[in-house]
Amino acid sequence: MAPRHFLTTQDYSRAEIDALLTQAAEFKRSPGGQQMAGKSIALLFFNPSMRTRTSFELGAFQLGGHAVVLQPGKDAWPIEFEVGSVMDGDTEEHIAEVARVLSRYVDLIAVRAFPKFQDWAVDRQDTVIKAFAHYATVPVINMETITHPCQELAHALALKEHLGSLQNKKYVLTWTYHPKPLNTAVANSALLIATKMGMDVTLLCPTPDYVLDERYMAYGRLNAEQNGGSLKVSHNIEEAYSGADVVYAKSWGALPYFGRWEQEKPVREASKHFIVDEAKMALTNNGLFSHCLPLRRNIKATDAVMDSPACIAIDEAENRLHVQKAVMASLIGQG
Repeated sequence: MAPRHFLTTQDYSRAEIDALLTQAAEFKRSPGGQQMAGKSIALLFFNPSMRTRTSFELGAFQLGGHAVVLQPGKDAWPIEFEVGSVMDGDTEEHIAEVARVLSRYVDLIAVRAFPKFQDWAVDRQDTVIKAFAHYATVPVINMETITHPCQELAHALALKEHLGSLQNKKYVLTWTYHPKPLNTAVANSALLIATKMGMDVTLLCPTPDYVLDERYMAYGRLNAEQNGGSLKVSHNIEEAYSGADVVYAKSWGALPYFGRWEQEKPVREASKHFIVDEAKMALTNNGLFSHCLPLRRNIKATDAVMDSPACIAIDEAENRLHVQKAVMASLIGQG
């Protein structure tokens, strides 16, 4: 039987998400466990990491398991993902061998692989992690590709800790300025989890060009319909912030300009006023503020916002450890 993977929360029901959050809360109260005793996980990082690597390594250790960290192209061979490719370039081995060999060694495989930022039509296929899931015979976990499901769970757990029920709470997912265009992964994921939790979600961005991929907008609308929430898009800062219970900030590149960043730059530079500051937060319903981190202070959010009691970004970051333990524990017996 094929293993169950954790690639996106969209593959999980609301009841399954709630169960993972409940287990994560239990791990937060009592960190130790033996769910991974004698078990191991391979963590493959195609991109840099701090919170993700630290929390997964520690999480495996706290559950009695062992984590092996690999960086393909640095301390491990570069990997080829194209089917039928003639491997006469820089790649040394094919994913068909890598995933199957690792599956003989470890009980879980986790992958972090950002888009290449050249062609969204290509990047949206999420080729790297899908290839691991296709060839692996053990469960595969998404540590961030074009979505970031572990961050979603950590975010949802932090919100529940501070707000209790999330049903119909006003949630603002706001674009913020950044000097360079970034992946849409966290924005996609915030939209997915907030709508799945039945919140009333507003996607706030400078222009229609910054609306997220229609696949995720469609998932968001479906989640809202199924869970009694709502989803709308706004370009009006005051309207969006007014009465908000939660403000979640993230910068991302406009998809129509994907790979043509210089053409996007004038729009981006003209939108620095989307920074999260005290004046905007004053419009909220004593709203919470969070961000996935890392965050450039006084670019995405001001010092006053980051240092205020309303900021729960550190709580969310801590929760990465607990939710990832819940995910690993739920998958470990399948491989």
